[in-house]
Amino acid sequence: MGSGPNGLAGALTLARAGFSVTVLEGAATPGGGCRTEELTLPGFHHDVCSAVHPLAAVSPFFASAGLAGHGVRLLTPEVAFAHPLDGGRAAVVTGSVADTARRLGPDRDRYTRLLGPLARDADDIVSAVLAPMRSVPADTGVFRFALEGLLPAAVLARGFLTDEARAIIAGASAHASLPLRQPVTGGYGLLLTLIAHGSGWPVVEGGSARLTGVLLDELAALGATVVTGRQVASLAELPPSRVTLLDVTPRQFIRMADGRLPALYERELAGFRYGPGVCKVDWALAGPVAWTAKDCRRAGTVHLGGTFAEIARAEAEVAAGRHPERPFCIVAQPGVVDPSRAPAGQQVLWGYCHVPSGSPADMTGRIEDQIERFAPGFRDLILARSVRTAADAERHNPNQVGGDIGGGAGTLRQTLLRPVARWNPYRTPLPGVYLCSSSTPPGSGVHGMCGAWAARAALTDLGLRSRSF
Repeated sequence: MGSGPNGLAGALTLARAGFSVTVLEGAATPGGGCRTEELTLPGFHHDVCSAVHPLAAVSPFFASAGLAGHGVRLLTPEVAFAHPLDGGRAAVVTGSVADTARRLGPDRDRYTRLLGPLARDADDIVSAVLAPMRSVPADTGVFRFALEGLLPAAVLARGFLTDEARAIIAGASAHASLPLRQPVTGGYGLLLTLIAHGSGWPVVEGGSARLTGVLLDELAALGATVVTGRQVASLAELPPSRVTLLDVTPRQFIRMADGRLPALYERELAGFRYGPGVCKVDWALAGPVAWTAKDCRRAGTVHLGGTFAEIARAEAEVAAGRHPERPFCIVAQPGVVDPSRAPAGQQVLWGYCHVPSGSPADMTGRIEDQIERFAPGFRDLILARSVRTAADAERHNPNQVGGDIGGGAGTLRQTLLRPVARWNPYRTPLPGVYLCSSSTPPGSGVHGMCGAWAARAALTDLGLRSRSF
């Protein structure tokens, strides 16, 4: 149930094993957070939720889907992400540790010592991160990443001298949606940065919906059925089956179970923590954003918020239930590598900032102020905009509880034990019922591995093996 990347990955894993599969989706179109629509003007193709796909590029599940063979291209910008600072400066992360480090002046060697070994062990680290964490890493590189990744981003940043190096840590780590003094925020930053130095941070040519399309095509070829517009309020509404995979968060599962869950398990699920929401804006622009720091014009992703201290303050305010005057913003400009997203010469722009959970606040003005800060004249480019507040997000997609796009807070506990403390986090006490959303390991991101691992768990329980990845 659910046709986001994890739901479809679970469905495909079962279909490849020979099962007859039916996918039920409440929305009118499949894809969950991996869809593309004309949100502003005709001819402008905006990604509804996910837009940049570092984890899809390294996902074993998506590798098994053979994207290139189906005509789907992941387009990788020369600059994975950039982080402008006042005065026309910017930190720039490219596919090379050496190239990135040489721009950091006195922090060149420090950056190389930190990211160089991690980038060399990137394959092993990514494999470990995208799998259920059930043991202490035996591999030296993975073990080093685990130790350094446990650190707060604030601790990692203290090892650098320049605003630019600290900004790299701040922007990448703030994807955790947590205050930067919390444990494991450094791990988010290190993981995303080492991926940037390897496969990059690509966008999907034509829009993220192309990823969904490949999975739907393979499901159809295997005889699976996808039913849209089918809201399911209770498990009792589902047809009989040997396996039920639920691409839902703990809150929805408790409601759907109708009191059938053991009391202890239900209490544990009820204690699952959700992260802050996001207010997202999509723009149709008359042309590309003229960032003052010209390197930002080559970046697929731009992190906005200024110095480490400014971003840390903004994220702490969100955690305290306040709306920052100068929020940290993540901006994606797919037109850097994909001109098909908009009419000739024009652009789409995608961006969001964190807000308190469930907030109905429209943060458009503050987000645009941050863009104007580093790209004066930006507002003159705007042809149209589409805004979705955190409250809107949950109404649109019940899995985005309070506007949380990550399926739950990425705290240390919920990184290691997600959604509850169980050896097999996908199996529920209900026979044949498994959770497969981003509330299960390995967590948020478009990688499909939550669904693939959940389906593998189901196949193992049935005494079968999976050949899906």
